[in-house]
Amino acid sequence: LVFTVICLLPFILLISASLTDQNEIIANGYSFIPHTFSTAAYEYLYDRGGEIARAYGVTIFVTVVGTALGVAITALLAYPLSRSGTPYRNLIMFIVFFTMLFHGGLVPSYLVYTQLFHIKNTIWALIVPGLLMNGFYVMLMRTFFQTTIPSALIESAQIDGAGEYRTLWSIVLPLSTPILATIGLFECIMYWNDWQLGMIYITDPKLFSIQNLLNRIMQDIQFITTNMT
Repeated sequence: LVFTVICLLPFILLISASLTDQNEIIANGYSFIPHTFSTAAYEYLYDRGGEIARAYGVTIFVTVVGTALGVAITALLAYPLSRSGTPYRNLIMFIVFFTMLFHGGLVPSYLVYTQLFHIKNTIWALIVPGLLMNGFYVMLMRTFFQTTIPSALIESAQIDGAGEYRTLWSIVLPLSTPILATIGLFECIMYWNDWQLGMIYITDPKLFSIQNLLNRIMQDIQFITTNMT
């Protein structure tokens, strides 16, 4: 019970701060009990409710679709790499590992996604760049397939006439829910917290995610504060 109360204290302080006048917070700092009551923060949310709701919708869509596609692509790449008979397996492994050490940089990435894929100011600009950026997930899932899924089980499926896709879908994936859940959690957190892709590829306010919107609000506040001083 004590630990539960301790975990709830930051949320109580957050609610109290949202009901405290801004000048009171600047003068005396945060307090669990509002000394000067104010609903200005909630009035601000009400005035920009449509914009915030749309940003949440964009974030939820990007998180769900990006996580599903990210886990699917990772599994489809990791499974062949876990099989010793895959052609050019070592070369592909080296390419995946190479991306963990070196990156082309922001300018080449921007040119590829804007000039080649033409995804600037589209919802896919918030999804596609994050799909193949982490070779660590591929290596992690490949290692799980190699160490956890018995090779005899895959061989028995092949003897029964199952192809590679059937083996992956009916045998490997049902036995790999722990690693799928882990990679899915990583992908979900990454997409939900991402604001950088929106800052680089999105200029249309209708496509702002909630993190991107909050970041732009913070930049506007800092700009106003700097010019006022």
